[in-house]
Amino acid sequence: MGRGMFIKDIVRRLATAAVIATFASVGLTAQGRQLVISVNRNESIGSFDPLHALGSTIDGHAAGSTSRILTHANVAAMKSANFHRISYRLRTELGMEAWHWNPRGRWSDEAHQRGYWTSESTSPMPIRVSYGYKLPRRGNTIDQGNGDGYSRLTDGDTVSYWKSNPYLDARFTHDSATSHPQWVVVDMDSIVGVNAIDIRWGAPFATQYHVQYWPANEDEQPKGPDDDQTGAGWVNFASGVVNSSAAAGGGNAMLQLAATPIRARWIRILLLSSSHSAIRGARDPRDSLGFAIRELSIGQMINGSFHDISRHSPRGDRQTRTYASSTDPWHRAADRDDDTEQPGIDAMFASGITRGLPMLTPVGVLYDTPGNAAALLRYIRHHKYAVPGVELGEEPDGQFVSPADFAALYVQVADSLRSVDPTITLGGPSLQDGQTKMMMSWKENSTDERSWFGHFLDALTALGHSRDLAFVSFEFYPFDRACTPTAPQLAKVAPQIDDIVAQFRSDGVPASVPLLMTEYGYSAFSNESEMNRAGAILNTLAVAEFLARGGAETFFYGTEPSALDRNSKCESWGDNTLFVADDDRHIIAPNSTYQAARMLTTLWADSSGGTHSILTTIVKSASESSVPVNAYAVHRPDNRIAVLIVNRDPTQEWTVDLHGLSTPTAALDVWRLSSAEYEWHPNGDHGFAKPNSGARKSTLPPNMPLVLRPYSIVVVREH
Repeated sequence: MGRGMFIKDIVRRLATAAVIATFASVGLTAQGRQLVISVNRNESIGSFDPLHALGSTIDGHAAGSTSRILTHANVAAMKSANFHRISYRLRTELGMEAWHWNPRGRWSDEAHQRGYWTSESTSPMPIRVSYGYKLPRRGNTIDQGNGDGYSRLTDGDTVSYWKSNPYLDARFTHDSATSHPQWVVVDMDSIVGVNAIDIRWGAPFATQYHVQYWPANEDEQPKGPDDDQTGAGWVNFASGVVNSSAAAGGGNAMLQLAATPIRARWIRILLLSSSHSAIRGARDPRDSLGFAIRELSIGQMINGSFHDISRHSPRGDRQTRTYASSTDPWHRAADRDDDTEQPGIDAMFASGITRGLPMLTPVGVLYDTPGNAAALLRYIRHHKYAVPGVELGEEPDGQFVSPADFAALYVQVADSLRSVDPTITLGGPSLQDGQTKMMMSWKENSTDERSWFGHFLDALTALGHSRDLAFVSFEFYPFDRACTPTAPQLAKVAPQIDDIVAQFRSDGVPASVPLLMTEYGYSAFSNESEMNRAGAILNTLAVAEFLARGGAETFFYGTEPSALDRNSKCESWGDNTLFVADDDRHIIAPNSTYQAARMLTTLWADSSGGTHSILTTIVKSASESSVPVNAYAVHRPDNRIAVLIVNRDPTQEWTVDLHGLSTPTAALDVWRLSSAEYEWHPNGDHGFAKPNSGARKSTLPPNMPLVLRPYSIVVVREH
């Protein structure tokens, strides 16, 4: 069968109901545990419109992928999942790159093709693809993108250097010069003895700084500076407080911090006052703002001689890991990342993937400039693209930035966008985790347990910009360890969603401010769980529970067809997309995520849109205190009630008596996705699903119980 015929066949088979099966084919038996699902058709706990609430995403990919992904056949297949609005994801912000959303633009140092970039707000040709540019003044060893960068703090090169973001200087923040101290955290990888440091300053250098350590907990060590921490917090070394006289002129600073080595893993340099000097020949005022370090070494002073115990390499996996508070967005034409591309703004709207609906569009905050964001909005408004709202940032909480610093940058970008369109709706910041706690990299004590977002919201409010957070967005990938048994993990999904919503409200987000889940999936890493029905069950639970708890919009991550990818940690293959594809992005088969999405968007919800009232739905068992079954009922615009039921039990059938639907003499339509309709067969990069028919329709006769097969999704709907 040709690819075009295959796509049409998918749409045809899944868009129309199969021939009604006989009662016996439903698999109803008297076996299995018993429960009752009661729907109160007179009690609504919320509402949503699927045209707004059920969306998906498009992200950046490897070079050459955009044209292969956005083919007519692929776009038709992706749209057949019946997700509606698109959330455009900004991979450059994760990879610590500046986004040249338009390849045409200007450099602040045009003669040398370097400096601070602003894309042009017009283009004579449609923008098909765009690129990120790696930042050569980077201080983080680890990034959240491809992970192929490295820190200039421990790269062994005293010519290269890290520099903090100049937009955090008082010249741009318009507050006191000490409002945004910067820092560098060094991870020694294990607890070691430290009492000396060698700092090779760049320009501008620090005129006042503190060298600190986090007291070691020998019994429990975190994996990263964002992990929960115990202890006293950051403590100054005995000789770690340095004033202006000791640092005058910059140069090198080799310090003995204590008489004897102190055992610690984490070392921080807290940078308080800047020299506001610049490298020779610099003309841009931003070159003199912030702090710069050319190389950093941690070690011991033995008999008056410094012994370096840190590792120096221009490879992230070989250098001592460092984390920096911010990064200067300065870069050069030669820094373009040719391995990753973003779909061009024009390509997104021309492809038809947006369906003519508003597209949630992002701008960079951490690694970009306010002027570049404003230029993008001018371009969008000139072309009259449907972009009523802009999402500011991408996972700042996962990139170790302090919430106060991010708020200061957020405000500057917000102001630049409002200078173009005062009515634009702004929000964000696409949190990596809806419950991110304080991070040891920047918090001052171990007793501060408030969330990162709570501190960000406080800072934004203090700056008088709370109106610039008209929506709050976050991502939901609950299981980094996706190689473990799925049933215990799936049991946590609904409670996690409930806790996230409660956390936002307790942090101070008003009920009038909508919550957006702008990405969701089983895991941020490829694994087999995403290919079998566990991934489909997680997606279904996450969306239904979020909407039932007052969430406004959801966006499935993985719309684009993709080949299977290997997870080296658990030696499994998978992906988190709707379709398995070959290396050229030609669709081979739909995944369980596609089959489940169709149930959510076309069987449970009415894909033509309209207000869906979410009804109070109670699941009870006379013999069990808790059951692995979740149910969500909606009153649709066509006046039918539809109930979405998920059986999280991997081995056990459950028999259900449904109360509250139609009349006792009325039959019900039932669609089911279980092992009889979809079963994944792992086989390395040649894994496949068989059967893979999609949800099967049958009729449930009056007064008959419904049997839920193990690991299944069911939609029951009134005629």
